[in-house]
Amino acid sequence: MTFDDLAKPPYNLDSQRIGWVKDALSRLSDDDRLSQLFNLVLFGNDPGEVERIKNFRPGSITRFGGADATTERALIAMLNKALPVPLLVSADLEGSRLSLAGAAEMPNPLGLAALDDVEATEEVSSIMAQEARAAGINWSFTPVLDINAAFRSSIVATRGFGSDIETIERHAIKQMEVFQRHGVASAVKHWPGEGFDDRDQHLLTTVNPLDLKSWEESFGRLYRRAIDSGVLSVMSAHIAFPAFIRSLVPDAGLEAYRPASISRLLNEDLLRKRLGFNGVIVSDATPMAGLGSWSKRSEHLPEIIASGCDVILFSDDWEADIGYLKAALADGRLTAARIEDALIRQLGLKAALGLDRPQTAPTIDKASNNAFGEALARRIPTLVKDVTETLPLNVRDHRRVLVFSGDIVIPFLREPLQFALPDMLRQEGFEVTVHTPDSDLDPRNFDLVLYLLGDETLLTRGRVFLDWLKLTGSFGNAMHRSWHEVPTVMISFGYPYLLYDAPRVPTYINAYSTTETMQRAVVDALMGRVPWNRNNPVDPFCGLDDARF
Repeated sequence: MTFDDLAKPPYNLDSQRIGWVKDALSRLSDDDRLSQLFNLVLFGNDPGEVERIKNFRPGSITRFGGADATTERALIAMLNKALPVPLLVSADLEGSRLSLAGAAEMPNPLGLAALDDVEATEEVSSIMAQEARAAGINWSFTPVLDINAAFRSSIVATRGFGSDIETIERHAIKQMEVFQRHGVASAVKHWPGEGFDDRDQHLLTTVNPLDLKSWEESFGRLYRRAIDSGVLSVMSAHIAFPAFIRSLVPDAGLEAYRPASISRLLNEDLLRKRLGFNGVIVSDATPMAGLGSWSKRSEHLPEIIASGCDVILFSDDWEADIGYLKAALADGRLTAARIEDALIRQLGLKAALGLDRPQTAPTIDKASNNAFGEALARRIPTLVKDVTETLPLNVRDHRRVLVFSGDIVIPFLREPLQFALPDMLRQEGFEVTVHTPDSDLDPRNFDLVLYLLGDETLLTRGRVFLDWLKLTGSFGNAMHRSWHEVPTVMISFGYPYLLYDAPRVPTYINAYSTTETMQRAVVDALMGRVPWNRNNPVDPFCGLDDARF
């Protein structure tokens, strides 16, 4: 990487901004050059943590648990004043539960794929980007280019735009373009492609099992399109791609399964040389077991940079990690030239985003954004099947409702959230009873049985499945099916494949997102006030013919 390369896509910098990059790089001390390689998590607004960030002097941070936009901007401005170079401030802008504090509730990618309206995706992405910029965010680890191929995958699930390559391409590329148009750099992920392995790289190194031809027709197509469209960064994940490695090293053995995040062949040979990517490569989160299960941290941390990544994502022990980099520099596993290359790319990204000059926050119309989100949500809930023609609901025929709730499971919270939908039905005039594990209720004493499941993409959970024992509270109840006697509706507000565990449930709905906005939209559709969407972005029947009946 040379300074002249910054004039090329995706940076497209003029001589003045390239001059800023040169000057910024020249002012970094040797210690700063190492700390600038890190993206650190900053939770909340604890003064002690803020001071630690200032003292460490990273090149970027990721915000979780932020306050209102004004407070966020002030915090970031204060940090930038104390740091040698303005920060890249990142987040996962994925909609639904992965949204910024105080932001309008927008659909997640799978909900947008179900709607399959590119103009709607464009407007959602515009709102999300502007709200992010207002809060000081300038880098998003999205969109997701993964393919929802293995239905048991709990990690792809609702984070991606479904299983159809053309649908993913239409929506993901549009989102990337809109984000970057509004000053939020995109990091498309998870390189070299997730979704054909149903395991979770948070827990182990996953494997892209495709042969080279199949990969080129799928992930190769998606990443080439993103690069041709000017994507500024790519997230290299803890995913192996043995077919490519073996095409270069036939007897690679275990090395064929090396995670991409520490694979020079996948980052440099495939992504940079073959696909022509000139932007920033950021590793996926380094505390993940997909990396930690491969080797010890003192070995793989320097390999992240040596193998072509330009940013190390997250650290649990900052001082130890700096020590690992220094040790690798001393023994030659890492070179000063590779560090400088990474820093030039990072600084080039900052210049491309205009961080070399004062930033102006966009004006946000919260009422308008919320109204758009509410209206859009009503178009998304998907009626997969209703073989008994139970819908629409009405108080006359379905007055007494028994609800079995799996609650809303969010990986970052110790306790699940409760659905608001039962109270929404009560406001419609229904008599709603929520089943509890110690209750002994006979579903035949009700006019409707309603199953509510709230598992969106679940990080660090190997599988999402319908846990009948937990849902019903006892061994006997777990085996009982009352839908032959009582009208029954099952609604998944997340994982779209629950028919695999309940193929004969007569009425099944996918709503993709657990937000209250989506719950209200589902109630409107249940009551017949809005039509159901009938477009499935994945195969909700999981290849089971009997699930259609």
